[in-house]
Amino acid sequence: MIRHTASVSPALPVPLADVRAAADLLADVARVTPVVGSRVLSDRCGGPVRFKCENLQRGGSFKLRGAYVRIARLTPEERAAGVVAASAGNHAQGVALAASLLDCRATVVMPVGAPLPKVAATEGYGATVRLIGDNVEQALAAAAELAAETGAVLIHPFDHVDVVAGQGSVGLEILEQVPDVRTIVVPTGGGGLLAGVAAAVGERSDVRVVGVQAAGAAAYPSSLAAGHPVALDGVTTMADGIAVGRPGEVPFAVIAELVPDVRTVSEESLSRALLLCLERAKLVVEPAGVAGVAAVLDDPQAFEPPVVAILSGGNVDPLLMLRLLRHGLAASGRFVAFRTRMTDRPGALAALLHELGEADANVLEVEHLRTNPRLHVDEAEVYVQIETRGGKHTDAVLGRLRAAGYPLVFG
Repeated sequence: MIRHTASVSPALPVPLADVRAAADLLADVARVTPVVGSRVLSDRCGGPVRFKCENLQRGGSFKLRGAYVRIARLTPEERAAGVVAASAGNHAQGVALAASLLDCRATVVMPVGAPLPKVAATEGYGATVRLIGDNVEQALAAAAELAAETGAVLIHPFDHVDVVAGQGSVGLEILEQVPDVRTIVVPTGGGGLLAGVAAAVGERSDVRVVGVQAAGAAAYPSSLAAGHPVALDGVTTMADGIAVGRPGEVPFAVIAELVPDVRTVSEESLSRALLLCLERAKLVVEPAGVAGVAAVLDDPQAFEPPVVAILSGGNVDPLLMLRLLRHGLAASGRFVAFRTRMTDRPGALAALLHELGEADANVLEVEHLRTNPRLHVDEAEVYVQIETRGGKHTDAVLGRLRAAGYPLVFG
């Protein structure tokens, strides 16, 4: 396992003293979010695994911390001119809430496809929302133009020393709440939270900090290999909170020094992690927020306990949550869809359903097709979606169908 063997470089853009000062500024603003244990992951890792629940933070994510510190440190003249931000959701709400607490006017640019609950929540905190662009990068460019036109201050979601210092307060809380922690796992997009946590714990040579990105939006592995931020050609992930195509200059400088281990996780792993948090921990977490949990699920032996996985946010569209839960159930083997062919005669479909019933499978959907040109004149094709108790039960159900002579086609 990777260990930091040297002291933190004094040349880092965000030293520990800045993180501590930011934490003092946040003392009466941000909640000290709870740390809860996960028996499932603890059993897999062979030692304690806990969740740092920033999904329970004011505004629904850690973003309030950095946004508040950044706005609070503006001059009175800058604050009077207002602030501008760009975000797909969490930073938008963080800036809107921070601005309202500091009596500052805020305008937030969000992509056209931003989830409606996040747009409504941002407006609910008093910010003016403008929907511009197809992604965060386009929204950020529009926000920069708006700031130049109006004289408002751009509050970047991750690429500023004050923002990184504010996010680092999460790391200080972890050290207080879990003093014997050995590994901290951090969801990572642009790198503000990862850099802040690394700066906060960098002087603890016994603590390893691991960043985790969605595989379809993993800008850090290639950037760390190149030695400088490298932009991706595009990002594809359901984890919109970490769907960032290029690392920030400020967080990259910290991460390159202190966090050599940045991992990636698949969409299926994110779905399984989200389902685990909901079912076993009773926590509602967005896809980006479970990236660290997904990494531990994928390779539990790679993380020395005690482990703390940060749940970075819980702002999720209910409709997206419904789709994610179905995806998670499918990824864990509890939702299965297949097609099979049978002779087109009375009772044939009933016989198939009888087999499924005898195997204790719950039938969710059935579609009976007779007109497909690929079928023989006396054949019918049936699409079936079933719910099972898990992978072993799925294997038993499908084995029973094959033994009964049903050809199964998946996908």
